Amino acid sequence: MESKGNGRFSLSRCMRSGDTVHASVVVTLLLVIWCAQALEVSVGKVPFVEAMNGSTVLLPCTYSSCIGIKNLNFNWHYNNNGSMMKLCKGVIPIEGVEPRVQVFHERIEFVGSSKDSNISILLFNVTFEDEGEYTCFAKNPKEKDRNHSAIFTLFVVDELKVVDNTVTVIILSVVGGVIGLVIVVMVIKTVVLFILKKSAEKNAGIRTDISAATATPL
Repeated sequence: MESKGNGRFSLSRCMRSGDTVHASVVVTLLLVIWCAQALEVSVGKVPFVEAMNGSTVLLPCTYSSCIGIKNLNFNWHYNNNGSMMKLCKGVIPIEGVEPRVQVFHERIEFVGSSKDSNISILLFNVTFEDEGEYTCFAKNPKEKDRNHSAIFTLFVVDELKVVDNTVTVIILSVVGGVIGLVIVVMVIKTVVLFILKKSAEKNAGIRTDISAATATPL
């Protein structure tokens, strides 16, 4: 009887252990799904740009959320030597509705659109003092105030660097020369083969005539 009791206890314990493992797997999967659906903002694959002094530059930012947005709060800040300067802020009520935006900088213009999930801004008349990091931030109450941010770096220069294409030109010239040489060799080969073929046919015809003449009785 004691052995049977121990068996039932072990079976019950294994079942509880299996339930725990199953629950852990479910929780892990839910966390993975939640993370995949979470709000994310992006400033693009290249998070920096060089702009000329006095020019206008786009500071890009887009957002994404698999479960949608509601009253999405967003803002832009400039890191001014450790002090965060607010440039603009806005709220997007729902998807497809344009945001209500407040701008706090005279040379900043909001150019985004909720239709494109875009919250980018333009900076006019760039100066050397504008160089630095710009942070795009967003918070989605629909995801229990899930928030995310991305940094875009601006470099200001006197003039844009001229890309030296010398190496590229040399490489293209070499490749072009090799291709041209291959084509010439192939043409010469084709011509030589054609001449040899014609010569062989002519020689074969001469041998045939000689054989026929030799075989003719006197």
